[in-house]
Amino acid sequence: MHFFKFFLIICFTGVTLTSQSQHTTTDKQAKQLKELIEIKKELTNSDQLKEFYRIQLYSGSLKEAESLKKDFDTEFEISSTIKYESPYYKVWVGNYRTRLEADRAMLLINEAFENAFIIKPGRN
Repeated sequence: MHFFKFFLIICFTGVTLTSQSQHTTTDKQAKQLKELIEIKKELTNSDQLKEFYRIQLYSGSLKEAESLKKDFDTEFEISSTIKYESPYYKVWVGNYRTRLEADRAMLLINEAFENAFIIKPGRN
């Protein structure tokens, strides 16, 4: 009889521990899921998950890229950046969600910067 009581206590303890273990795993998974959702929000807000178009004004030396960017910034109120892709520095402007938006901006920019063209940067 004592063996049967001992056996029941062992089984009950095992079921309780297994239940707590599964609950802990679920909590860990919920925490990881929340972290992944936050990372996705950050990437989406930083345009790393979105497809977009930009206009490239120049590709070459850093000195010329900085000069051209400065000229562009004084003439237009469109965001511009210098991007390094070995071995060239590139001046990219705008951040357009559709090709149509990029084409419209290109009409204005092309009057002052004739060598500009539309690009669709890859995800790095």
